[in-house]
Amino acid sequence: MIEYYTDVYGNVRGKRKSRNPLKRIGGYFKRNWVGLLLVSPVLLGILFFTLVPMVSSLYDSFFKYDGITEHIWNNFANFTRPFTDDREEFFKAISVTFLYSIINIPLTMVLGYALALFLNQKLKGIKIIRMLYYLPVVIPTVIYGLLWRNFTNLEYGLGNQIITSLGLKPFPFFTSKNTAMATLIFLNLFGLGGNMVLWIASLNNIPKELYEAAEIEGAGWGTKTFRITIPMCSPMIFYNLIMGIIGSLQTFGNVFVMTGGTPGPKNSLLFYVMKVYYTAFSGSPEIGYASALSWILFVIIGIFTLIVFRTSKWVFYGEDA
Repeated sequence: MIEYYTDVYGNVRGKRKSRNPLKRIGGYFKRNWVGLLLVSPVLLGILFFTLVPMVSSLYDSFFKYDGITEHIWNNFANFTRPFTDDREEFFKAISVTFLYSIINIPLTMVLGYALALFLNQKLKGIKIIRMLYYLPVVIPTVIYGLLWRNFTNLEYGLGNQIITSLGLKPFPFFTSKNTAMATLIFLNLFGLGGNMVLWIASLNNIPKELYEAAEIEGAGWGTKTFRITIPMCSPMIFYNLIMGIIGSLQTFGNVFVMTGGTPGPKNSLLFYVMKVYYTAFSGSPEIGYASALSWILFVIIGIFTLIVFRTSKWVFYGEDA
């Protein structure tokens, strides 16, 4: 809250902030009540569906708890267990998740960028093509997973019907350890439309004068791409890299539906979040241990995100010029 003060003669000389924190908070709400009212659904959603569950899971992680009976203090046993008793399955989930991330993140970024370069041209009917590429993105995860699950079914799936009609042997898809990961990565490429839209927006934000100046200097396609387009798109590369890391390390929904809730043959698709799910809700539930696993993943994501931020000097922003 703002209070005016006067000099020794009684004249108003300026204004200063109240030292009473309650008055300052009350004044802030009084001035901004309309904006706070409009964003209140989002703020309440973050509070009750994100912050409260996070605090609750952190509390549960220090206890032996199955979600029904009383909490039994377990100290740091839930955090050390992945490196002792549950070492084999824990590191299997880590290796599967990291393998998928290392392949999926650069692959989707490069192909999404190449797709955007193609669809950013002024061609007849290009908007319809963009819409067709973006359609898979709006399909809900469960429906998307069920479609591919039926398509890749070994017995009656449309995928093998097409393959056998060409005189080839049926492809195992998710039923073989050697092909499960490759199948998943390939099917995820049908969701490139989401990255494509972001890339196109970034490409259209590049000043045309830069290309005109480069053409006057005799620059070719390769020079313009690597000296203008890619550097000017570096903020979008940075954003997609961050979101790709976060999304890939939390892979769950599409894999869970495509495989029918199984971790694949010989745990070839045992992603980290799937392990958290099985620990919390399969067999004898271990909510406390699952909560600890979730916080370990939170720390891992935080470390990788921090590394990317600390090494982001290659990102060029317009104001840097």
